[in-house]
Amino acid sequence: MIMKSIIDLTQQLQDLFAAPEIAVAEISNLEKEAPNIVVYVLPLVLTITIIEFLVSYFLERKNYESEETLGSLFVGAGNLLINLAMKTAMLYGAVWIYNILPYRMAFNWWTLIPCFIIYDFCSYWTHRTSHFCRFFWASHVVHHSADHYNLTVNFRQSWFQYTKVIFFIPLLLTGVHPVIFFVANQLSLLYQFWVHTEAIGKLNPVVEKYLGSPSNHRVHHGSQEKYLDKNFGAVFMIWDHLFGTFEYEAEKPKYGITSPLKSKIDPFYLNTHEFQDIITDVRQSRGLSRKLYYIFASPDQIAKRKSGKKAGV
Repeated sequence: MIMKSIIDLTQQLQDLFAAPEIAVAEISNLEKEAPNIVVYVLPLVLTITIIEFLVSYFLERKNYESEETLGSLFVGAGNLLINLAMKTAMLYGAVWIYNILPYRMAFNWWTLIPCFIIYDFCSYWTHRTSHFCRFFWASHVVHHSADHYNLTVNFRQSWFQYTKVIFFIPLLLTGVHPVIFFVANQLSLLYQFWVHTEAIGKLNPVVEKYLGSPSNHRVHHGSQEKYLDKNFGAVFMIWDHLFGTFEYEAEKPKYGITSPLKSKIDPFYLNTHEFQDIITDVRQSRGLSRKLYYIFASPDQIAKRKSGKKAGV
């Protein structure tokens, strides 16, 4: 009886990883099966954001600023268009990796559970790297550039965030079906919407310890020394506990980035100013090692080096 169960389980696993290749002609149909969940939910997202804005306005909480809010909306609109344009290209890339693997998972909704967990793990390292490597920070800084913390901050997603797709290749190499991968991506993105608010205080201690929450993410956006480079987790905070980057919210965070912005409303500037600074630093530096330093070193380390030079240190 036990042997039969083992044989049956082995056969089920073989069947799970024995899916056929996806023909190029089928990708158009596959794209229809990969729903744009974010687009479908967008009306609800905008409605909740408007409610938060109105409550903030009438209660005079002052956590919205007109130019900054418009800047967030402009960045978000551009990002939505880029996502729609990139979806097909990303799908072709995911299918290509899927097809070259000697093992492929069949399309099955229950595989979304392990896929989502692995996706969140990859997201943690993507996010953490974005804070410790200037090149990737340049495609993330727009998300941290608001001085006020509200739901519109969630719209501040970089137009160049696809430079970080390499961090999710390990997940694709598990043989997960491309549609399942894209659904996991969108569910993760939608989960992170509600954590960008000051309207929700601290929740149950279990939630605060193990899940992404507004309190945990406020810490991540804080610019105080104790809050810097903390709470990188998107949905699960377990990664931050495992790798020593977790911090509870104590004092009220001070939001924004350390260097002043020339414009709060121009979406092109908000998305490119750090890239422009990198180009300037590379041009002014001598030697290949120094040029690479200004491209890939920690943004915090580079900022301290620059401030030291200005101070004559």
